[in-house]
Amino acid sequence: MNQRIYAIGDIHGELDMLKDAVSRIERDSGADARVVFLGDYIDRGPQSRAVIDYLIEARAAGRNYHYLLGNHDRMFAMFMEDTPRTDPRLSRDFHWLHRRLGGVATLASYGVDVADGEPLSNIHQRARAAVPDEHVQFLHSLTYSLQLEELLFVHAGIRPGIPFEQQNKNDLIWIRQEFLNDTRQHPWLVVHGHTPVAEARHYGNRVNLDTGAGYGSQLTTAVFEGSKCWLLSNAGRVALIPQPH
Repeated sequence: MNQRIYAIGDIHGELDMLKDAVSRIERDSGADARVVFLGDYIDRGPQSRAVIDYLIEARAAGRNYHYLLGNHDRMFAMFMEDTPRTDPRLSRDFHWLHRRLGGVATLASYGVDVADGEPLSNIHQRARAAVPDEHVQFLHSLTYSLQLEELLFVHAGIRPGIPFEQQNKNDLIWIRQEFLNDTRQHPWLVVHGHTPVAEARHYGNRVNLDTGAGYGSQLTTAVFEGSKCWLLSNAGRVALIPQPH
């Protein structure tokens, strides 16, 4: 018998959306449901600190939750190191505190305001003082992938045609077009976020659950039983029918 597995897309600092998603799951299956979070808990939205607090508390309470690493989470972790680093997959013109990426909003949720032109060393020093060690440890505890039965959960996707043990971890949290444009069947149904879409979609070989919470849109929750998939709305389950590329 296939187990029931829930997945929640990119949260991006939206605590109220997260709580609503969890409520939908609990109405569908109770508090013991197995839930996979697809990463990107922080940035852009206003409540990144509160989101991480919520997830840490859920883990401490023994919830059956699995937390994947998103590219934004890794950028935050790299910034919090003794000497801040820039993610190698960013272009030379980008860094975590670039306005488009949302790191400024994350630091603001910890009470660290970033002024234009302020030296990075000053920002880093204040961030290290403000962000709890428990939050940094949480970031470092996140995993790149989770395989459950015929489902593979990753933040961004996989490089098609390559055995999983040979996948580059950077691809798992960053890849886009090479994965999104590939119509071949994978060894698993890949469930991912990372690339915002107007509404969740099942492409036959993958399911995209990033529906733009970080841009003020919505946070999508889905339930899987084997390869069958439903979205969870306030009214209950809605079948997510495969619509190939």
